[in-house]
Amino acid sequence: MSEHVTIEDFAGGVRLIRMNRPEKKNALTGAMYDAMRGALEAADSEASGVGAVVFAGLPGLFTAGNDLADFQAGAGRSFADAPPIAFIRRLARTRTPMVAAVDGIAIGIGTTLTLHCDLVYASPAARFRMPFVELGLVPEGASSYLLPRRVGLLKATEMLLLSEPFGADAAAALGLANGVVPSDMLLEHAVSQAARLAALPRGAVAASRRLIRGDQAAVEAAVEAEAAAFEAQLHSEESQAAIRSFFDRGTKPGSAA
Repeated sequence: MSEHVTIEDFAGGVRLIRMNRPEKKNALTGAMYDAMRGALEAADSEASGVGAVVFAGLPGLFTAGNDLADFQAGAGRSFADAPPIAFIRRLARTRTPMVAAVDGIAIGIGTTLTLHCDLVYASPAARFRMPFVELGLVPEGASSYLLPRRVGLLKATEMLLLSEPFGADAAAALGLANGVVPSDMLLEHAVSQAARLAALPRGAVAASRRLIRGDQAAVEAAVEAEAAAFEAQLHSEESQAAIRSFFDRGTKPGSAA
């Protein structure tokens, strides 16, 4: 577990996974990824009693993405079984319905994890961005597969290659969020919607999710293809130079993966 991720189970079968590292804008460390992956794995167990999971950050702050210091520390090691890719694999395979409550910045994985969620709600302060390419990296979280199918090839290319940011209203208009909810009501609304999912017949929900989501094998194949390309780029000089430049400019927390 991680001191920077809190797991709370509510009556009715809702599990809240909250990122809690405000001093680093909720930038994700390996321990945080492991804690969230473990919470998802446990939720998929029938014995858990969990019928839906909610991802949240703190008021005004979802996550700044992967902690860039982790990238630098892991530049010489294999990425294949590193905590970020292990978490992404679990996201793609999780059978329990997932809901995201996005308030404030959602950078990198902060955006791509929402592509795996069944319901996504954003506050007016939500700000999504996927700056992989400008860091010398490639998209992750199956976003290269999922995003074009959500918003179209041209818009996805703009978001992924040019790292174009977008807010809550744009996310809702593009079909990337179910709705915009005031910040002070956001978490309560997300938990309420998760409780509605958890109260439904579990077998029918699971079967319906499989039908709605379509080709699971294609999603998992995209995760693996991206992971291989991501690792190659992460070890490249252009990526290391881009990350060093971020540190030189003082942009230390997050902003990737």
